[in-house]
Amino acid sequence: QHFHAWGERKLTGSGRANDAYLRRFKDIHRGQRCVIIGNGPSLKRTEMSLLKNEFTFGLNRIYLMFDDLGFATTYHVATNKYVVEQCGDDLRELDSPLFTFTKNRRFLDGFHDVGYLHRIMGTWFSRDLSRGVCGGYTVTYVAMQLAYYMGFTDVVLVGVDHRFAATGEPNQLVESVGPDTSHFDPTYFGKGMKWQLPDLENSEISYGLARRAFEEDGRRIVDSTVDGALEVFPKIRLADALK
Repeated sequence: QHFHAWGERKLTGSGRANDAYLRRFKDIHRGQRCVIIGNGPSLKRTEMSLLKNEFTFGLNRIYLMFDDLGFATTYHVATNKYVVEQCGDDLRELDSPLFTFTKNRRFLDGFHDVGYLHRIMGTWFSRDLSRGVCGGYTVTYVAMQLAYYMGFTDVVLVGVDHRFAATGEPNQLVESVGPDTSHFDPTYFGKGMKWQLPDLENSEISYGLARRAFEEDGRRIVDSTVDGALEVFPKIRLADALK
């Protein structure tokens, strides 16, 4: 069923144009290093200045930090429907290529520097974006599949705290009633914004698949998050990871 839908998508003009857009990124960073920047509070204790000359993936609302950083991320990934729906205007203002799920297209009308990813359900790691991606319960996992497709050999994680102040059922849709203490900025999911609580257990399963896929190909993912709770990837200080 999923691959039938994928085949139909290829027949449309917009589908073919999107496939061509995605192919532009195939292996363009072969042998290079990138940093995937999460949105945890630990970013405020991270030497972000070290990332200025690195290839970077920003996730969701990382753009709230751009003024403080003094630079924008190389690529941007936002896949959650509620993030894209509420922040579509912000995302359209970005100067970097944006990657999101195909179903979010309606929230990004008129924005051209965007690659639409066909989400296929299940738990797997996609090595080929043209065949779709796995959501993996976290936008960070989608960024890992993008990094693999682009050919990055070394991936460094920062700000992937893997712990949240907000409590509730995994994937539960909630509405913020005050400042956001689960992310680096209190306005990240500020009062009145809707967001889905994390599914840490299923995220870890996804991360395990990412580690295996990278290591099977002689590549690696390391975790340089300050005091992060994730135990899937080798831990290394950011300054050492970037040597």
